[in-house]
Order: sequence, then C-alpha cells, then structure tokens
Amino acid sequence: QTAYQAVEQVDLILHLAALVSPAADKNPELAMEINYSGTVNLLQAIQQQKRTKEVYFVYIGSVAQTGERMPPIHWGRVGDPIKPAIYDYYSLSKALAERVLIESRIENWVSLRQTGIMSSAIVQIADPIIMLNPLDNVLEYVSDRDSSIMLRNLCVDLVNQELDPEFWGHIYNVGGGESCRASTLDLYSGVFREIGIENMDGAFQPNWFATHNFHGQYYLDSDKLEKHLHFRNDTIDYFYQSFKNTYPIATKIGHLIKKLPGAQSFLKSIVAAIFKKQALRQGGTLNALKHDNKSFIDIHWGSFNNWIKLPERLKDYVPFNNWQDVVQIDHGYDEAMPESELTLTDIKHAAKFRGGSCISSNMEKGNWQQKLSFNCAFGHTFKASPRLILEGGHWCPHCESKSWNYQARAKKDPFFAQVWNPLHSSDEKDIAYPKLIKPKLLKLKAAPNPG
Repeated sequence: QTAYQAVEQVDLILHLAALVSPAADKNPELAMEINYSGTVNLLQAIQQQKRTKEVYFVYIGSVAQTGERMPPIHWGRVGDPIKPAIYDYYSLSKALAERVLIESRIENWVSLRQTGIMSSAIVQIADPIIMLNPLDNVLEYVSDRDSSIMLRNLCVDLVNQELDPEFWGHIYNVGGGESCRASTLDLYSGVFREIGIENMDGAFQPNWFATHNFHGQYYLDSDKLEKHLHFRNDTIDYFYQSFKNTYPIATKIGHLIKKLPGAQSFLKSIVAAIFKKQALRQGGTLNALKHDNKSFIDIHWGSFNNWIKLPERLKDYVPFNNWQDVVQIDHGYDEAMPESELTLTDIKHAAKFRGGSCISSNMEKGNWQQKLSFNCAFGHTFKASPRLILEGGHWCPHCESKSWNYQARAKKDPFFAQVWNPLHSSDEKDIAYPKLIKPKLLKLKAAPNPG
C-alpha cells in the first residue's frame, strides 16, 4: 500500500534506495527485504495502476552483480555473467531485483550499474570489508558529484525531450572513464602520499588482504552511458582530495614531519595498526585465520596453503601491471548484428554456450522481450527474455537463488567458465555454498495485466 501511494501520479522514478555493504553484510535479511522486495513492490504498484507505458523507471544496479573480475579478466562489459561474490547478499539482492525489472511489463526502464563512488563517505569506511578488497583488484570509479550530474541530466533531458528513446530498455555500466581507473594498491599509494608516507612497505602486510571473492572491473563499455548523459568531470584525484578534506589535520601533520628521523616508520606503524585492527575484527581476514574459519579461508584465498604463500612484506609482493591487456568475454552470439535480426537459432546457440538449451519452438524475430523457455545444465526449467540473458548476463533463476555453486557450474557452462576458471584451480573444493537468505516475494503472483 505504501509503495502504491508512493508511485501514484509519478512520471519518473529514480530508484536509488538500497542497503549497501558493509551494513548489508551485517543485516542480509534486511538487505534482501529493502533491495529486492522494495523493488518488486514498486514495480507491482505501477502494474496495478495500469501505468506500465507511462512511467519511466531508473534502477540503480551495481558493479558487484558481476563479482570478482581479478586479472587477467579485469576488463568487463554489460552482458558478462552475473556472479555475485559468495555470501554477498547485497550483490545478490541487486541482481535479483534487476532480473525482476527487466522481465516486468514496464516499457521505459533502465538499469544503471553503479561502480565504486568516490566521496568523503568511502574514505571514512572503518570496517573489516576493506581487508576483503584484494590489492590487485580494480575499479573504474566515479565521483558522487558526477553521479548526481548523471541523474540530473537524465531528468532534464527527459523533460526537454532530448533523451534518445533508444536509451530506455537497456543496462549500462556507470564509470568515470580512463581517468578514474585504479587498483586497490594504486589507491593506497595515493592516499598514503597525502599523509606523508613515501614508500608503502611496512604500512601493511600483503597477507592481511584477501585475494578472491570481491568485485570490480575496468569497463570496456562505460562510454555508452557517457554519450547519453554527459556527466564525467572528475578524475581519480577527486578521491585523494576527498581524503584530504576529510582528514585535514592528519595530512598536514604527515607532510610536516615526513622528513624527520624515524617519521616514516612512525607514520607506517599508525597505518599498520589501523589495518590490523580491522583485519582482526569479526568478518576480518586475520580473525578468520585466528579462528580457523575454513569456509572463509577457502572462499577468500582458495585454500590455507594459498594464504601461506603470500608475502609478509610489500617489497616481496609482485603486483599485476599489465592493466591494458584485455580478455573480452564471449557472449555466445553475434553481437555485431542489429537487434532486429535476432532469431531463435541465435538464442539456441547462446543457451547451449551456457550449458543448457532453449526449448521454445518459435520466437518473433528481433523481439528481445519475448519470454522463451530454457533448461539449465542442472535440469531447471525457466522462462526468460533475450534481453535478460544476452544483455543482462543473467541465466537460471533457480540456481541464482539456491546456492553459490560456481565450481560445479563452471564445469558445465562454458559462458560462466570464462569468469571462473582463470581465477581458480581445477582441484579447488567443489562446494555449493547455500543461499540462506532468500527473496520473500520471489513467488508472488504477477499483478493484473494492464492490458
């Protein structure tokens, strides 16, 4: 009822609301209720009002939906496999909600998959989650300011009828472009310079950080959204300026004393203490090692033996440097052809590439919204549109909501194997981690057809 009243007589919905990590990690049930159920309620309210052709619905998705994309598969694009990190209920809830949006009857929808946002808030995060972000992980960031400009331009262009009608009905990666790309190690290097640390060795131990199961990528396609909404202004320097603005005293003192005898060791010891404190907290990496949390260890390092091999000193750590090397994920169909030329044969080929099959016998040529019937490699039958599968990177809803069965899936699904096998050994434990928090509204009956 609340959702019904909220969208009544509303022409444009900017659905930004979400419970994000690390709060979502501590309250996974609430994250699912807000991020998934809240979205479903809004969509059903629009359908019940029979305004699916009138309302413009802007959904904010997340880079986290595609999960870990560590080197060498650190470049990605829309259409790559949906792969929420294991036990990341935030990204799972966002992926499930996006699925419902794409398959809804809303005609003018768009999903903007937001990346890491540079802001004063992000530099103040004091939580074990910072230890789960691998040193060689990457993100194509965007500033909070540019994100606001993006939405402002969308609204203004829509009102002024200057927004390309082809903008709607698609998924876009939100990214600041080349000037906003950085690895975790790059970011720390830049931040530490702001407080007077000239060499990071001794400021933390590489083996305090996870090496797997986070999220992030550089985008091959984020320019598409920029061409529509023209929002990019800031560079990665915005991140460092946000840090300086948030901690003016620390940055000033650091630069004043950095050349004094013993100052570098002193500054590094402070930083190391901060990192270690977070790593030892509940949910932190060192806490998991201390309590022999085997599932945590397997998920974030592959095995205890893998962790043992990590160096204790940064000077012994060999970072990845071939950032410009692109391994493009194959989507299993001819992406060069016009959308109007898509046929059932194309869909069947794409389904086979995903380890399953399309069992529909006919399809309207070029209809990306038509619901077709599929089988996945694990015997589940489901219906989905070409838009969801080919452009969205989604696949079986039963697998998507039951467990994180990635090792088993990679053995049967060549499409998914592209984003799993390069990062995991074939002898890694084949474990299906259960999804204990499930969407409460997954089986709700569809709203009356507005006709």
